[in-house]
Amino acid sequence: MQQAFDIKTLPDGFEPSKDGTHAVFTRPIETSPNDERSYRLLRLRNDMEVLVMHDPKADKAAAAMDVHVGHLSDPDNLQGLAHFLEHLLFLGTTKYPTDNDYKQYLSLHAGKSNASTSLDHTTYHFEVGHEHLEGALDSCTEREIRAVNYEFKRNLQVDTRRLFQLGKHLSSRDHPYWHFGTGNLQTLQEDPKREGIDSREELIQFYHTYYSSSIMRLVILGQDSLDQLAGWVVDKFSDVRNLGISPPAYFNPPLTSKELLTTVFVKPIKDLRSLEIKFLLPDMTQYYTVQPIRYVTQLIGHEGKGSILSLLKRQGWANSLSAGSSSAGIGFEFFKITVNLTKEGLLHHEDITVIIFQYIQMLRQEGVKSYFWDEITSLASMRFRFKEMVPASTYVTEVARTLQKGYAPEWVLSGSDLIRTHEPNLVMNILHKLSIHEWRSQVVTQDTTVVPGGMFTQVERWYGVEYHVEQVSLELMKRLETLSVHPDLHMPAPNDYIPKNFDTGKPPTSTSISPPPLTHPILIKHTPLTRIWHKKDDTFWVPKVNLHFLFKSPIVSLSPSNQVKSALYVELIKDILTEQVYEAGLAGLSYSLHCTIVGFILSVEGYNDKVSLLVQKLVETMKTTFSTDDNNNNNNSDEDENRFWRVKDLLERSLQDCQLNNPSIQAPYFMRYLNAERMWTWLERLEELESITPESLRRFCPEMLARIHIEGLIHGNMDQGQVLQISEMVEQILAPTRPLIPSELVSLRSFIVPEGCRAVYQRNMSDPSNLNSAVEYYIQIGGGGSGTSPLLPMATTTTTTTTTMTTTSPVAATAAAVVAVVQRTQRALVQIMAQIICEPCFNQLRTIEQLGYIVHSDFCPYSGGTLGVRISVQSDRDPIYVEKRIEHFLRERIGSLFLKTMTETEFQKQVQSLIQKKLEKHKNLKQESTAYWEQIKSGYYDFEEIQEDVQEMRKVTLEMMKTLFQDSVSPDASYGKKLSVHIRSLKLPPPPPPLSLSSSSSSSPGTDNGEKGDDCVLREGTVMIKDMVAFKAKLELSRAPYPVIDLLRYSKL
Repeated sequence: MQQAFDIKTLPDGFEPSKDGTHAVFTRPIETSPNDERSYRLLRLRNDMEVLVMHDPKADKAAAAMDVHVGHLSDPDNLQGLAHFLEHLLFLGTTKYPTDNDYKQYLSLHAGKSNASTSLDHTTYHFEVGHEHLEGALDSCTEREIRAVNYEFKRNLQVDTRRLFQLGKHLSSRDHPYWHFGTGNLQTLQEDPKREGIDSREELIQFYHTYYSSSIMRLVILGQDSLDQLAGWVVDKFSDVRNLGISPPAYFNPPLTSKELLTTVFVKPIKDLRSLEIKFLLPDMTQYYTVQPIRYVTQLIGHEGKGSILSLLKRQGWANSLSAGSSSAGIGFEFFKITVNLTKEGLLHHEDITVIIFQYIQMLRQEGVKSYFWDEITSLASMRFRFKEMVPASTYVTEVARTLQKGYAPEWVLSGSDLIRTHEPNLVMNILHKLSIHEWRSQVVTQDTTVVPGGMFTQVERWYGVEYHVEQVSLELMKRLETLSVHPDLHMPAPNDYIPKNFDTGKPPTSTSISPPPLTHPILIKHTPLTRIWHKKDDTFWVPKVNLHFLFKSPIVSLSPSNQVKSALYVELIKDILTEQVYEAGLAGLSYSLHCTIVGFILSVEGYNDKVSLLVQKLVETMKTTFSTDDNNNNNNSDEDENRFWRVKDLLERSLQDCQLNNPSIQAPYFMRYLNAERMWTWLERLEELESITPESLRRFCPEMLARIHIEGLIHGNMDQGQVLQISEMVEQILAPTRPLIPSELVSLRSFIVPEGCRAVYQRNMSDPSNLNSAVEYYIQIGGGGSGTSPLLPMATTTTTTTTTMTTTSPVAATAAAVVAVVQRTQRALVQIMAQIICEPCFNQLRTIEQLGYIVHSDFCPYSGGTLGVRISVQSDRDPIYVEKRIEHFLRERIGSLFLKTMTETEFQKQVQSLIQKKLEKHKNLKQESTAYWEQIKSGYYDFEEIQEDVQEMRKVTLEMMKTLFQDSVSPDASYGKKLSVHIRSLKLPPPPPPLSLSSSSSSSPGTDNGEKGDDCVLREGTVMIKDMVAFKAKLELSRAPYPVIDLLRYSKL
């Protein structure tokens, strides 16, 4: 019989349960008024704290376990050990002895899992169909060392990772912050082996030392009752070992006088220019009821008038600025101010440092202003009051981390959100710690002329980062010691965008049955110039709205020059608006503006009370930016010219850096190019950018806006009258624009790969130091609505209902309906195929064959109805070898599955798992808006797509899938249509030409990177794409996207 709880040792507010197996927190837990879940906080006998959440509407269950230990606790001679353990923990367990059993269980029940390791946390989480939660709760070393090593190689050329590790490398050796947390083959295998250390034994020792229930926090969310969830927790987690330990803590500072008052000059991979000033602060978690760091962060990071950024932009020295603290580990955190510099700003990095300290000095002199504190406090309360749901796995992971922070139990869900007390002294203490005597700066640049001595003198060990460390000059210190506040730096004005009206019009709860929510928006305006869709929020009842406008202009994509001018136009608008609308962002209103191949898209989201003010400001700026109208305020000024050259420089560097992206980014980019009817590469746009001037842009912008088509969706807490007012306002501001003619509104299409085509496009990496290569392997299935697919007979026999599109011709309507039928069935088949391939692909190519860290497969549709499945791999192996392993996997593993081993029951599990994912409900207003907007943007307006897809999926049989595999998916398929993109590392030898041999026999996976013979030779019949434009010129195009239904069925007109 287990010993009863000692009530005296229980934290305040906990009471033993009736059966004595656990303790329960008996006071109410503070939750958002918008949160309908119920919660129970438990404490098990082994001191593990657990929060269980009952959500009757949840379609996914989820759980997260946070262990308060990370790579700060790695042994000095085994760096990366905590990360290594994270990789290993769920590969094989007593209940799931085979490596992929656990992931396969989740995959078959609409689930997924992941894990992460930080400085002092390791977090494991999963989500799964709610009825399979209990099963999911139950849950080689050399191979996983290689997986860790591949993860390291993936990040080797990523500047953010390189800069992070350099900052750690240059910290004090008296604090473990200097550890190399990712680890690699050298730290986890080669060095330990040379020193006689058994990595496996050390791993076991690490687990037995730190994996204690006393520093674990568990969160579980499900549809099941709190009693049921609590029962599972007690049954499955009470026996986890309790070592009685506290989270590891380290008390020496990671930065000492030796590291402070230095400037580190760093050479990046990409053409970056930035200045970072870093301060060391004590751990601020204990002050969570005050959150004084928010006040400092919002002021230093402010972008409005009187801010640091406003002054730096006027000087022509900066493009952007960010500020904030990061909780690095128990006992300390960093406060960082990062400035994205212009060329001129790079030369003035010391002057910028002075301006930053002048602003901090101004804040000290001004003291804590009550109006700004009240704004921060009220905005925090507003965000918490209307906090919306997020995906289950995201939520449980966030809360598991929060349980480790030591908040009062009743505030575990609100402690990070709300400011409860006003203590100006804590704010002033932080401002005094941002001292001129305790900081370190980092200047990131490829330009050695700004580096003292003209060269980078040192190299960091793991990532090979070149850098140079210099003491802060006496001249700069003298300037800092005699600071006077700059006259252009001052506190911001009160925020006019803070909303006051939060009424949602939600009907009172009554016994009457409310109508079900609408499943689509309503077309409320349809003119030659404008088409507006509207849906009043009838699901989430929050005082928010999402607005999306697509401004179609055919001249945007006529040439790469026009595309670049459009991009410049968009970036100039955003730069102009930085100072004017920054406060809207603080008040919960945000916008995005980006260029597309058919025009540009403006999206606004947030509280509806003041949204029309923001939309008006945005559209007015669109109208006046680089206009030839002499009445416009920002026309032909010196500031306008300076802004143009600064933004052009930003765009130029962004395009140049595309060639330095990791191969896992470049491979899908060039696959999109091969499939797209019209797309200008970064190189084509870069070539055109050079010749663009302010004058040419002034000629272009009015022409672009002279004739447009506006399509909009407004979804949320607005009625039809308010929506039409906004629509009219947009039209009036843009007047006298004229509408496009209908033939100019046709959407772009995709190319149809010929049957029997197996083509490869090879491209070398531009970065000579990048070890990684990548393969994007795309199998196109069907004909993009052409009606020529071998699936057509099968499709027509399995579909019983059709719909027609709006047309004046009955024949055309019937043809369109038949094509829609074919596409429905094809979509169902291809999505099921992608679902079946996904988990074994990861298991075979990553876990077993260890081809690389990045391995994934998914359903891949392109514009115009072309459908397919893609497999993506980033690896240090030769791409030809990787492609052959992909084809071996498809031929042997998937082929065997379909043709030999898969039963009807197993197949139906896969189908039901996919259906469960498809039917997952939207968690918040934004998710629902995005789903509607994607359908509008696509040109299909298929608001019932998910329900129609699910209907078709239920009709698909295993025999249909076998036929699809043999005809279209197998590397030897009779109707196979395959494209692949190979991005090759320059570290690899040049590829040989294809052999005139059959490659139906498969090579065994190699044990190193020196593949020979057939391993690195493309199969017979492979088409090498030497000229992408010429290749595309020979292909047919798919149908253009078209409405799948008469739009008047969605209209009130």
